[in-house]
Amino acid sequence: MDSKIANISVIFFDLDNTLITTRKADKLACNKLSEILWEKYEVQVETSIAICSKYLKAFRKCPDNPSVELHAWRRKLWMQALGDEYTAIAGEVYLKWLQLRYHYLALTPDVQMLLKKLRLHFRLGLITNGPSCAQWEKVERLNLKGYFDLIVVSGDLPWEKPQHEIFHEACRYLGVEPGECLMVGDKLETDILGGKQANLAGTVWIPLVTDSPERAADFHPDFIISKVTDLPGLLPQRTAPVFRQQKNVVFRLSRDQLLDDDDCSNNSC
Repeated sequence: MDSKIANISVIFFDLDNTLITTRKADKLACNKLSEILWEKYEVQVETSIAICSKYLKAFRKCPDNPSVELHAWRRKLWMQALGDEYTAIAGEVYLKWLQLRYHYLALTPDVQMLLKKLRLHFRLGLITNGPSCAQWEKVERLNLKGYFDLIVVSGDLPWEKPQHEIFHEACRYLGVEPGECLMVGDKLETDILGGKQANLAGTVWIPLVTDSPERAADFHPDFIISKVTDLPGLLPQRTAPVFRQQKNVVFRLSRDQLLDDDDCSNNSC
């Protein structure tokens, strides 16, 4: 255990491709859906593969449109991918994709156990970049609230990772100093750089299989592990449980709360 993280009391996690395998899950969901298009709707194999590939490319490029309701936007992407010949089944296809997506996105049992054990001795925060509706849908559908003391979605705030403010606000709401916190994530440009700029006690990089190890030299993560379940091997050993005044209550940091705090000018706030 490295001495620089000997006194940490809070662990911040990224969500996508750190705790859940988002890119892999989205690919698996589309692969399975292409089979369903062929088996149930009698779409030719080559066509069904092309449809799902077109949707996945468009979805990754623009997963959310602020001017359109989330489900309506995704249905529109499916209509465009399906084309005129199959547009009538877009609603059914979207719902099946959504079901498949969250089947593949679900926390694995070993990650669930990791978070439960860490929560006994550390406070846990989730700091994720992305549109508010899309990220909170993941939080709700994957039942993530019970694992965390704080959930921060950049779409709710004026900042996103790697801006230091998003980390400092998370620290402030938990009542800790940056030097008491560890950041764990898969992106050097956001999770690791942001943790460094915020002067957190340490940063842990979990590279994707497509990442080049040499890239780490430009961002200097304090630790590199191959998977999130390797994290306990880096951490200080704790025996005392974390005291929480309210059990199973997660704090959601939002822009409105920032404004309320800024406007507060008396000691009763």
